[in-house]
Amino acid sequence: MPDASLLNAIRSIVGDKGMLTDPGDTAPYSEDWRRLYHGRTAAVIRPGSTEELAAVVKLCAETGTPVVPQGGNTSMVGGAVPAEDGSELILSTARLNRIRDLDTADMTLTIEAGVTLKAAQMAAAEAGCLLPLSISSEGTAQIGGVLAVNAGGNNTVRYGNARDLVLGLEVVLPDGTTWNGLRRLRKDNTGYCLRQLFVGAEGTLGIITAAVLKLAPQPQEVAVALCGVPSVQAALALFTRFQAHDAASISAFELMSGQGMSFVLRHIPGAVLPLESAAPFYVLVELATPRPEAGLRAMLETILETALGDDTILDAAIAESDAQRAAIWKLREEHSEAQKREGASVKNDVSVPVSKVPAFIEKATAACEKLLPGVRVVPFGHMGDGNIHFNLEQPEGSDAAWFLAQDHAIMDAVNEVVREFDGSFSAEHGVGKLKPYMMPDWRGGAELALMQRIKAAIDPRGIMNPGKVLP
Repeated sequence: MPDASLLNAIRSIVGDKGMLTDPGDTAPYSEDWRRLYHGRTAAVIRPGSTEELAAVVKLCAETGTPVVPQGGNTSMVGGAVPAEDGSELILSTARLNRIRDLDTADMTLTIEAGVTLKAAQMAAAEAGCLLPLSISSEGTAQIGGVLAVNAGGNNTVRYGNARDLVLGLEVVLPDGTTWNGLRRLRKDNTGYCLRQLFVGAEGTLGIITAAVLKLAPQPQEVAVALCGVPSVQAALALFTRFQAHDAASISAFELMSGQGMSFVLRHIPGAVLPLESAAPFYVLVELATPRPEAGLRAMLETILETALGDDTILDAAIAESDAQRAAIWKLREEHSEAQKREGASVKNDVSVPVSKVPAFIEKATAACEKLLPGVRVVPFGHMGDGNIHFNLEQPEGSDAAWFLAQDHAIMDAVNEVVREFDGSFSAEHGVGKLKPYMMPDWRGGAELALMQRIKAAIDPRGIMNPGKVLP
């Protein structure tokens, strides 16, 4: 446990406003969003500047005190939860919430780690630009955490993952020194690309305190449709058709199951299916372009009419207004919340090659139904980039605790199918506290050994987010 002298020294750096010690105040920070992990901490430290954060980390390094970096605490894999024994301090970036610069000529946004993704999107929009990163938790998730897990989200098919948007970083290292790599350069061929070490490292190598992000032109025309499809294979055929017409216009292509949609309609107020009847699967397609009068609506109608004619789709609804577009997106974005309200669920954030998505869903569904008869399979997610959230809802009438106790058996069954299709057991949520046991089997040998050597070189005392990512 951190002693009183350390806590007093930290308080002298961050002040009373920057430190929470009452158990009632620290409890919300010590539990993950899914409530799978419940830790304990002597204090939540909330520095108001990079300099304060660096000074705190320096003290922790000198005393060998482990720290858990935390942004919006929206991790799906327990990546920001402290240990149960109270030995670790939480370092929150919430007060590092300033936008330092926005340059519309360079098309860059320089931003601190505690700014929420939603606030960053709004700042870009006010300047007539687009921050092309969108995830379900964007109202709470902070930029530092988004980058630390290399979040993907809805627009990966068009713009790539978070790491593809990062030009520069500012990072506090495990010894308390600060690396200022906030460069806005599109080309900089001077040695190792250090910023990519920290993107996706989940706070195990250092704490991201600021970043330079790429912006894109604001779309001038957007077209959104919800389609009912008879199968995942039909969804893939529809995606291929859109790609052949104009791949650059596809900003999102999302898959949802009939089961998942039924949960949304049951549990989310205001959710309405804009189709005449339910379907086995659904696709949300969004087209966008910065070119005015590009004819996206006409292209969307033409493709969907052809798809209706050959039974690739069963029905479709095209949004006629911003409100209808938001209502369609709500059906997709509320999937996680709807599953939470339906009961206990086991989540698998996996990826396979896009062409293998139909075969993967079919085979993984059969494997899970054989393992746990009555389990409700709820696959959904980013079909356009091959990232499927293959979630399993508890059988109706079963005990939630019993079901959650089967989580590793379920994940292992799904991952065996993922492996067969040359996929990954973590696509965008990270490894966190939930999945390090999988690393030796999936990333063993030279790959895992290299990761461990990097960790030992940068964080020799192992104080940065212990127990996460590496076994």
